[in-house]
This record gives sequence, C-alpha cells and structure tokens, in this order.
Amino acid sequence: MTRDNRPFNGVLEDADNIINGVRQDQYGKPEDSFDKIADYWSAYLEHRVSPHDVAMMMILLKVGRIQDKATHDTLVDIAGYAAIGSTLHPE
Repeated sequence: MTRDNRPFNGVLEDADNIINGVRQDQYGKPEDSFDKIADYWSAYLEHRVSPHDVAMMMILLKVGRIQDKATHDTLVDIAGYAAIGSTLHPE
C-alpha cells in the first residue's frame, strides 16, 4: 500500500471516478465526445482519425508532459484515456 493506503496511489480509482462522474456530467458520454474530436482532427489533418486514435494521441500528449514532471493528475488522465480507448474499436 502507498502512504494514503490506496493501491497505486488511487490513480485507477480516481480515473474511474472522473470518467464515469465529473467529466461525463460535463461533456457527456466519452464515445460521443471522442467521435466529435476525431471528426475535427480528421478535417484539420485531411486524414481520417478514429475515436480510438484520439484516445491514443491524448495519452501521448500526457506522456509528453510527464517527461518534465510526473504529477498524479497527469497519470490519472493517462489511465482515464486508456480506459476510454479500451471501449473504442480501432478502425
């Protein structure tokens, strides 16, 4: 156990609470949001981007951030994007 007695410092639990609670209340279902993001990115890049690609690229964005400083919030975001990505099927 970690110092706050939660395994993995609560990263997975926090990610679950965010994607199934606060963020869903703010932005709606993740698959709908990722569909919209994929459409915008596809138009901008003039290349088809899938919702699954969006999840993977958001993880990469967060990985880029932790190169300088790994924070709990960034690790929670990575776990959340991985969870969402697992529900989206690559095209």
